[in-house]
Amino acid sequence: MDVQDQIEHYIASLPPLKQDDVRQLHQQILLIAPDCKLWFFDGRDEQGKIVSNPNIGYGSAQIKYVNGESKAFYSIGLSANTTGISIYVMGLTDKYYLNDIYGAKIGKAKVTGYCIKFKRLQDVNLEILQEIIAHQLRTD
Repeated sequence: MDVQDQIEHYIASLPPLKQDDVRQLHQQILLIAPDCKLWFFDGRDEQGKIVSNPNIGYGSAQIKYVNGESKAFYSIGLSANTTGISIYVMGLTDKYYLNDIYGAKIGKAKVTGYCIKFKRLQDVNLEILQEIIAHQLRTD
């Protein structure tokens, strides 16, 4: 199964309301960066053990680890979870950047060092979310 089929299968597996929100976000991200690289992680490690929620990834970034190693990864991640939806903004060097710049404007969301979590898409300011995504995908 190719990445686009995996993404579609994942979105279709979500409960209806969450499915609608994730599908809308997926389409918005593709409008922002139609030629970006797409990724899909099913949440399993090399041994097949579930270690995270499935993620849709967009763009490309180099993730650097403390030990000096690095690997290719996505710039923006999208994941549904039990409490809502998470948008991951990867590769940020300042863990306060998202909250300092966007925290007060994003709406009803929890903003951490690299993650924006919200219950429903209607809870956040979509224009601000699009701005964050566009900025990150322009810099990847």
